[in-house]
Amino acid sequence: MGKPTGFLEYQRLSEAYAPVAERLKTYKEFVLRLTDEQAAVQGARCMDCGIPFCNNGCPVNNIIPDWNDLVFRGQWRQALETLHSTNNFPEFTGRICPAPCEAACTLNINSDAVGIKSIEHAIIDKAWEEGWVQPRPAAVKTGKKVAVVGSGPAGLATAQQLARAGHDVTVFEKSSRIGGLLRYGIPDFKMEKGLIDRRVAQMEAEGVSFRTGVLVGSETVPAGIVNDAKEFISAEALKKDFDAVVLAAGSEVPRDLPVPGRELAGVHFALEFLIPQNKANAGDGPNPISAEGKHVVVIGGGDTGSDCVGTSNRHGAVGVTQFELLPMPPEQENKSLTWPYWPVKLRTSSSHEEGCERDFAVATKEFIGENGKVKALKAVRLEWKDGKMVEVPGSEFEVKADLVLFAMGFTNPLGSLLDAFGVTKDARGNAKATTDGVGCYATSAEKVFAAGDVRRGQSLVVWAIREGRQCAREVDQFLMGSTVLPR
Repeated sequence: MGKPTGFLEYQRLSEAYAPVAERLKTYKEFVLRLTDEQAAVQGARCMDCGIPFCNNGCPVNNIIPDWNDLVFRGQWRQALETLHSTNNFPEFTGRICPAPCEAACTLNINSDAVGIKSIEHAIIDKAWEEGWVQPRPAAVKTGKKVAVVGSGPAGLATAQQLARAGHDVTVFEKSSRIGGLLRYGIPDFKMEKGLIDRRVAQMEAEGVSFRTGVLVGSETVPAGIVNDAKEFISAEALKKDFDAVVLAAGSEVPRDLPVPGRELAGVHFALEFLIPQNKANAGDGPNPISAEGKHVVVIGGGDTGSDCVGTSNRHGAVGVTQFELLPMPPEQENKSLTWPYWPVKLRTSSSHEEGCERDFAVATKEFIGENGKVKALKAVRLEWKDGKMVEVPGSEFEVKADLVLFAMGFTNPLGSLLDAFGVTKDARGNAKATTDGVGCYATSAEKVFAAGDVRRGQSLVVWAIREGRQCAREVDQFLMGSTVLPR
């Protein structure tokens, strides 16, 4: 694929970023897309490697060598069709996917991987600019009705696939806008929300109905989970009115840290900070939590923690410190040992580059307050022995902390939602549903299916899209007795 000798002739060119000083003034995206010419050269680097491990490294099994070759040859519209054949929303994954496909790239064994993610980004952005992305309504309607609970990437992918199969699909969302954590959990500087709006418009033209501000299944939502609902629909009513129900509500329960001082003002879950900021950027009122002039401590070293770092710096924080429980990973993986699998290595995000002190193998022991507000954090250093963490004697220390953000991941979906539908849970509290054999994605409740994080637990956007597409196929098979939807 690409140019036979391209991988020998051309170096990898990564997407450029706007300067730090410039991008900290705004919440706009700052990644500069490759030009058509640059993307063609990067596509030329794709090897005729025989077995495209990138294809299997990608959860949606993107046909990567094909669209790399098409971009190299200037056949952009055909590249779009190939990309869309496996991925409903490449503008999302082209921005926020960590690119496991690149880790699996054959060229990555002893060189720099093909810039797959940047080429995907270039294809879909060019397609929107050229007007190539158009609604694809079904030619024939089936008369079957499907309810999708949750409008994140799994719910959107499910809904679009089922609408294109001819079913009448209604998406229910408890927030005031569509998108789930795509809209509210991911900062605008990583993905502007107009990208979601234009997909929603496309899906509406394809026959999908959206109902926002609607809470399904249970009238109560635990602390730490944002709820804009002004309307409630019971599980029984939904099952009565629809021929099938798909639960795609995500994994929303945040992991807490119950140490002394947890109750102090200024200690928050990450989404209590990020969601209001995204709402503020959309003109829905100010963020009640400000990092301006504060010493911010982010607990958790993943993507959500990085998002907290970037947002805090845009607020004007005095300083940001990020703690991670695990030891500092190596800067470079042992490729001969890890390839083609996702390697554990030190990953420095654009938000870290904007200003952040990172500390590893640290456990938080206590929050220290003054007049009911957090002022400092007491921590201890850790050693990891035989997979177990052990506190290092005499290593206790304190750091200033006017704002503490928990970014330690999510434990499970809302149990009350699954209970309302009578869905059996697995050992981790997720909806129990298999992805193998007969009845994939079907739960223990009649005509109720589950896809995305609500079934698999906290995961990537690209995995949610995969599950949404596969679940749609199973629902179509359930309703019609056969299906032509791709798996």
